[in-house]
Amino acid sequence: MFALTHAPSPNMQACERTFVPHAAIDHALALKQHAAYCQALSQCRAEVITLDVNANWPDSTFIEDTAIVLDEVAVLCSMGAASRRDEPAAMEPVLRKYREVVRVESPATIEGGDVLRVGRTLLVGQSCRTNAAGIAVLAGIVGHYGYRIVAVPVHECLHLKTACTALPDGRLLVNPTWIDAAAAADYELVPVPEAEPWSANIVLVRDKVLLSAAHVQAAELIDKLGFTPQPIDLSEFAKAEGGVTCLSLLIS
Repeated sequence: MFALTHAPSPNMQACERTFVPHAAIDHALALKQHAAYCQALSQCRAEVITLDVNANWPDSTFIEDTAIVLDEVAVLCSMGAASRRDEPAAMEPVLRKYREVVRVESPATIEGGDVLRVGRTLLVGQSCRTNAAGIAVLAGIVGHYGYRIVAVPVHECLHLKTACTALPDGRLLVNPTWIDAAAAADYELVPVPEAEPWSANIVLVRDKVLLSAAHVQAAELIDKLGFTPQPIDLSEFAKAEGGVTCLSLLIS
């Protein structure tokens, strides 16, 4: 397994923020936390490759949004935020080392943070960053490989994966107040603790469940469910509306 990451931009303070207040980001601390995140991925036996191809763009450390990497193809995204629209182009030559690459073009918009794979189904958030046209274009691309698309309306948060990710057994860890849970009726839903509304964002790396160290109750819940939580301090990335999934593109 490869894990592509991107070093935090020196301009990170100017990043897009939609559902969180503006707060000062300590860039030196962000660098340390990013290094610890990469180390955690390495400890999960992922080969970590840290890029710096989009250093000028404030949100570039949130590399997950630039592409959707499936077993058969990598879909280069069309970013919903104007300030991020140049990021995918720099990712294309990197991704071509691992997959055939196809592109979604504007005015269709889609970001990787809105796409959750569960088996051969892609749950796709219809959000402030991903529009109906983007979902339709993605459906046309991945349908050739036998994937099913399920659109999930998202509100009060940035991306689907802010409010919904998959547990190792296929159940969904969700904040049901931030998505239309009826759209995920085919799945068993595990609600996050009410005191930790941002804690549905987890990433699975082999047998570990990575999550923010701020989500203590969620870690206890994951442990009780029989999985191994691995907390990581991501305080500076939370100020930029980011979480554990946002910081890597995992390629099997």
